[in-house]
Amino acid sequence: MSAELAVRDVDDAATRAALEVTWAPPRGVLGLLGTVNHKVVAIRYIVSAFVFFALAGVLALVMRAQLAYPEARLVGPDLYNQIFTVHGSTMMFLFAVPVMEAMGLYLVPLMVGTRNVAFPRLNAFGFWIYLIGGALLWGAFLLNAGPDAGWFAYVPLAGPDQAPGKRIDVWAQMITFTELAALVGAVELVVTTLKLRAPGMSLNRVPLFVWAMLVTAFMVIFAMPAIMVASTMLAMDRLVDTHFFNVAEGGDALLWQHLFWFFGHPEVYIIFIPATGFVSTIVQTFARRPIVGYPAMVLSLIATGFLGFGLWVHHMFATGLPKLGESFFTAASMLIAIPTGVQIFCWLATLRSGRVLVRAPLLYVLAFVATFVLGGLSGVMVASAPLDLQLHDTFFVVAHLHYVLIGGSVFPLLGALHYWLPKMSGRMPSEGLGRLTVAILFVGFQLTFFPMHQLGLAGMPRRVYTYLPETGWGPLNALSSVGAALLGVAVLLFVANVAWTLRRGARAEDDPWGADTLEWSTTSPPPAYNFVHIPVVESRHPLWTHPSPRVVTGLRIDVREVLVTDAIDAVPDHRHMLDGPTLYPFLTAMAAGIGIITAIFTPWGITVGVVLTLPPLIGWFWPAGEAIAGTTREKA
Repeated sequence: MSAELAVRDVDDAATRAALEVTWAPPRGVLGLLGTVNHKVVAIRYIVSAFVFFALAGVLALVMRAQLAYPEARLVGPDLYNQIFTVHGSTMMFLFAVPVMEAMGLYLVPLMVGTRNVAFPRLNAFGFWIYLIGGALLWGAFLLNAGPDAGWFAYVPLAGPDQAPGKRIDVWAQMITFTELAALVGAVELVVTTLKLRAPGMSLNRVPLFVWAMLVTAFMVIFAMPAIMVASTMLAMDRLVDTHFFNVAEGGDALLWQHLFWFFGHPEVYIIFIPATGFVSTIVQTFARRPIVGYPAMVLSLIATGFLGFGLWVHHMFATGLPKLGESFFTAASMLIAIPTGVQIFCWLATLRSGRVLVRAPLLYVLAFVATFVLGGLSGVMVASAPLDLQLHDTFFVVAHLHYVLIGGSVFPLLGALHYWLPKMSGRMPSEGLGRLTVAILFVGFQLTFFPMHQLGLAGMPRRVYTYLPETGWGPLNALSSVGAALLGVAVLLFVANVAWTLRRGARAEDDPWGADTLEWSTTSPPPAYNFVHIPVVESRHPLWTHPSPRVVTGLRIDVREVLVTDAIDAVPDHRHMLDGPTLYPFLTAMAAGIGIITAIFTPWGITVGVVLTLPPLIGWFWPAGEAIAGTTREKA
């Protein structure tokens, strides 16, 4: 049977019942460990990422308590170094990138009008490998074997001579786990966006959030291999006596910084660009009008993605590189402010010209704009090589880092979760509690990080665990620690709001905010199959212009079948049957995890991993009868 376009009742009871059976989640162990539903996997990612976020937040509070007054003795230098490193590594590798990709893995299939991600089993594998990497890092930390050379692991400090033991090896292998998971998520987002869009959703009708996730996914694909190669080279220097970074044997210590920051600066935008997608979606919904400058917004996202790869040397201005080269990176670092400025202008213009409905998600967005503009201004300052030489390794850089990362990602993320929580849970969050959370979060953030600018200008270096009273840094550090406590209160309030929503929140309508994108056209929460009939998109704002759209008929309802469309105009091409639940991704991740962790102690771990991984991979890719029958390529 061919897929066709027709006007049809989207509440077809018989079709719905058949789809419920076909897409029903399995029960028992298979349901727990073998599910491949993109929404379930994404929620597991989000919950896990926030658990790591909370743990890293506790470490941040410990550091702020240690620095609250001079000559504190709450923790010693060795433990402080572990806390500092695990905090940064958790925030960057276990929270920021995974949670942003997870939001995309949940929302992109719904927003483009399909029933699952392109490779469901690979998606499940990515989650399990990520979880193993997080457990490795935190397990080592709890055993007093946590990495202690900073989340950036600079050599020679992280090399075999300066860091004996297995602490840095744990960090290097954690990188392998988390970046593999990130690459898996990126592949899912690229293929799902380009090949599984609903008919009619041409590239000029793709929602801005989906554009943001597509750009982010391509950045991950190009950036993450650099850090995976670098961490592998570091592990080989430590475990099998290679000399990639050993200057005495012909290696190059600066090579590490080049490889790390070629990943590390795009990483900032890998975190920030999804946040701009959240902001664009929320602004459009609560301004009650289409976003101003849609083409400019899309081009700004793409420009940010390209320019993000040309800035890494501004992290290395103090390393003695040629001054002419530094000047080019100064110019590029200032240039990237332009596409971000275009986006901010478009958001403000949309709000100015719309009929604004003030709700908690929009308040998160306004707090983000104010905070990120401040962080961006300090970024332009440290992009200047002469000034950066003065501010390098001071608390001014700590302030800038947190303004652009927390201000640029956590505010939009919490706003996005408040915005989409009705869709995910089927219940409405508390508006009053949401507003209170925004207020405390904003005040706490400014109290925590704004004083750090002055501390940096006063000469306080970062990465120190104590300081003398004569420095005069005590009052500002005490103020910063009070702000950190307020941040902790705000996060607890947000968690309380989510818990209250899940237990007692009012039932949510399918589209409680009056939004325009396809995820709001299905039930809250969405069924396992997302849509009874795949909708046909006829405008950039389908729910505002076509509340009763044409739909696709002819897709099989007895198997997990999706419609594949072309990458440019989303013209139907063929039907494809997706894989169902299985334990093989979990078993493959466990086998690979055993091999990678064993490699910390012996090179034979690679062989062990290959041997253990082979059987579940064979089972994973063994062809099924339905797939051989030719249905996967039947023309629409």
